[in-house]
Amino acid sequence: MPAALSGGWARFKTTLAGFSLAQRTIALIGVAVLILGIVALTTWASKPAYTPLFSGLSASDASTIVEQLRTNNVPYELTNGGATVLVPEENVYDERLAAAAAGLPSSSTGGYSLLDTMGVTTSEFQQSITYKRALEGELAKTISAMKGVGVASVQLAIPEESVFIAEKQNPTASVFVQTDNGVTLNTDQVNAIVHLTSASIEGMDALDVAVIDANGTVLSAVGTGTTGSGDSQATDYEQRVRTTVQAMLDRIVGAGNSTVAVAATVSSESADVVTETFGATPDVPALTESVDTETFTGTGEAAAGVLGEETAVADAAGDTGNYESESTTRNNAVNKVTESRSIPAGAIARQTISVAINAEAAENIDQTQVENLVMAAAGIQVDRGDSVAVRLVGFNTVASDDAAAALLAAKDAADADRWAELVRTAIIALAVVVPLIFALAMILRRSRKTVGTVLDTTEEVGDATEILPMMFTPGGSGSGAARDAAIAAGIARPTATAQALHRGTPQSGFMGDGVSTATAVLPTAGMEPTAADLRNAEISNFAASDPKKTAEYLRRLMDERRS
Repeated sequence: MPAALSGGWARFKTTLAGFSLAQRTIALIGVAVLILGIVALTTWASKPAYTPLFSGLSASDASTIVEQLRTNNVPYELTNGGATVLVPEENVYDERLAAAAAGLPSSSTGGYSLLDTMGVTTSEFQQSITYKRALEGELAKTISAMKGVGVASVQLAIPEESVFIAEKQNPTASVFVQTDNGVTLNTDQVNAIVHLTSASIEGMDALDVAVIDANGTVLSAVGTGTTGSGDSQATDYEQRVRTTVQAMLDRIVGAGNSTVAVAATVSSESADVVTETFGATPDVPALTESVDTETFTGTGEAAAGVLGEETAVADAAGDTGNYESESTTRNNAVNKVTESRSIPAGAIARQTISVAINAEAAENIDQTQVENLVMAAAGIQVDRGDSVAVRLVGFNTVASDDAAAALLAAKDAADADRWAELVRTAIIALAVVVPLIFALAMILRRSRKTVGTVLDTTEEVGDATEILPMMFTPGGSGSGAARDAAIAAGIARPTATAQALHRGTPQSGFMGDGVSTATAVLPTAGMEPTAADLRNAEISNFAASDPKKTAEYLRRLMDERRS
């Protein structure tokens, strides 16, 4: 093994051997978490991205396609209850081509492709049925392509054309839709389905299409459209009016001091009304005009005729007589207005509104003004039979007080849960932080022991041959600071031994609190410093830089030696 690697491995083993039990446990947990993270990241990165191969499949088609994928050794996943098959992106197009070559999926709605298989011997009935199936298939595929629609089915009722039918009936259609999980079609989407279907069939109106979802809910009814049945229309109208009036009363008397009840009657009848109106315009000249004039002149008896202002009668003597008659015929222009109206079902026939206001909150409120405001906000029509009733009554506050108490209790419970969650989080944090702090303290303690070991130059208890004498060497680097630190720690006091050591005389005795000193001779001038001299100088510099910490290390060293 190379020297660098062997040295690094030796240092690693030495460091690992110096760990305490807690440190080793934390290190093992960290290594395990790191390995698990690497494995999870590698698994996620190596997993291929899946994309839909086919969706909306029947059970038989899904089974056949899965068998084909197994034969080709292509990984797959099934979603949406087995109706959608997912494969890796790089295999999508190849598998689609292979499925198309095998005629999959086979259970398709057909569409206009059904007309391709018709032969010359096909009867007229078969042709009409096949054409209707083609229309239904094309509409079903188009509706299924809408967002949120999983499966769609269309049934058409197209009446036969015949010369023996006096009144022609409009075709109708029923559309069944099954939405995806958690998806609900809104009114705009239902209207889109209705208009798409009605515009595809000749002679079909939007009111002739019924839309039903998989839950059995009628989204659009024949004759009423997307507005729903009469009951649902009345409920929706009452809700809108109640919300409008209640919002206005809350601003006037305050929230909780009024209640509104709305009852609406919705007409379920639909009709077509044609109105013709005739009228003449005086300023317009006549289209045609003819004048007939008749005149008679003679003697004797007057000629027989029609008496009138324009008839000249013989004079009293009866000798002569004159007759004149004139008539005028004018053909004037006549205005004709023809109005055709279609009245759908769902019109409001009548509505009544009842408003109750808390008398305690409406002391300074004019009841008549409130009634006028309610009539204007609700669109009341007196001619139609609508009515409004506003009364000031006393409210029962027991339910509101109980509700307020329940809300307060719920709030207190929520606060208690919040505090419990905070305490739980704090406990978890302490459970994580305390071991970390303990491990850090152990590391610091070991580092302090290491520094103490550096200061300790011998292995025998009570031996301070190289530390304490050096610290009291006069003139040494940092000797004053080290001496002060040792004295402050209470582990040494200056004696004559230091002077003897300075003179290079071997001394033995005691210094400090019973600390024995061995012979120590400091190098004299002109001699080359040894390793011990360099180490003593380094320790002196450390003591000069931080006397307090040096005193703490020395005190701990002496305590450990005594123990």
